[in-house]
Amino acid sequence: MDSLEGNSSQTEIRPKDSTIANRASLNMVASLRLAPGMALVFLVGLFLVFRFLPLPAREPTIGPEPIGRSEAIRVYFTQPPSTGSSEQVGWVEEELVEAIDEAQTSVDIAVYALNLEDIADALRRANQRGVEVRLVIESDNADEPEVQALMGAGIPIHADQRPPLMHHKFVVIDGAEVWTGSMNMTAGAAFQDNNLVRIASAPLADDFTGEFNEMFEQDRFGALSLEDTPYASLEVSGVPLEVLFSPDDGVAARIIDLIDGAEFSLDFAAFSLTSNAIADRLIAAAERGVRVRGVMETSQVGGTGSEYARLRQARLDVRLDENPFNMHHKFIVVDSAVVATGSYNFSASAEERNDENMLLIHNPRIASLYLEEFSRLFEAAGPSP
Repeated sequence: MDSLEGNSSQTEIRPKDSTIANRASLNMVASLRLAPGMALVFLVGLFLVFRFLPLPAREPTIGPEPIGRSEAIRVYFTQPPSTGSSEQVGWVEEELVEAIDEAQTSVDIAVYALNLEDIADALRRANQRGVEVRLVIESDNADEPEVQALMGAGIPIHADQRPPLMHHKFVVIDGAEVWTGSMNMTAGAAFQDNNLVRIASAPLADDFTGEFNEMFEQDRFGALSLEDTPYASLEVSGVPLEVLFSPDDGVAARIIDLIDGAEFSLDFAAFSLTSNAIADRLIAAAERGVRVRGVMETSQVGGTGSEYARLRQARLDVRLDENPFNMHHKFIVVDSAVVATGSYNFSASAEERNDENMLLIHNPRIASLYLEEFSRLFEAAGPSP
């Protein structure tokens, strides 16, 4: 079972320092004063400096399609505060609240747990101004005060009412944008490692709305889910995406295909990895020369079925996270070019019983953001014994 999480802050690509360019320009000016005949050399040199010096990078977005003031794909990672901190506010929560406040027609949210007051307040405000707000929640968490308050405000809520988990963490706004990833809408997520991706795409929103309606309107959860994703493969601003829902779309088989197709690197961050088949293919990839690295949640590796010990015995560089709270990611980066991310833990429960989702994003720039997060976790963990 998943644990509760909370807020986040947006991860940005670090800007480059322009000091080098400034110094180079001043030096060239000095040279020009000393030797006027070298003006042409100065101009050529100045062009080369500013042509090839890296410019300050923008925030981690890609593509020209707008989401309000931003672009088509945005990636966020939590930045857990130090132990004992009471910080509960982050960029993800603030931006999601803003997106809900800007909703014109509809907000559909399917989430394992919700107790963030700011999110609940934004949903109530949307409902009060006539936006259609609907919520699907895991029944184990339907009694949270914030969920009950939403119900009291007249927002329709549907709980799964069954033992396997409704484990999604997604929001669809105005049938035009999707938020999904590993983060529940809970206060605890501020202390955990999580990711969310926000994508502006009506076809992708159709995919997630279809999944939502299966649960909300048809009461189809788990094994009752239908294989009816309208846009299983699509592009957003030139970025190829694949959309997978569990247990109906064979997520594990697609992950194994990615692993088997890796040529030089596999980097994964896993809250839970109990799938024998996925572990088998990671080991096989390492044996054929692929660099395989991983970070796993410490509290999970001693549980029944964990593949951590077997991966270590196979001499894979898999480390235990250093966050005293949960390392709650569920992502794999393949060859620094493809990211698999979502609510899907690498487990039999996620594959066979729970309601889950996973996105495959084929784009090196997006992959670089996840690799930066992976490197942070991997270096903080240090070598495993």
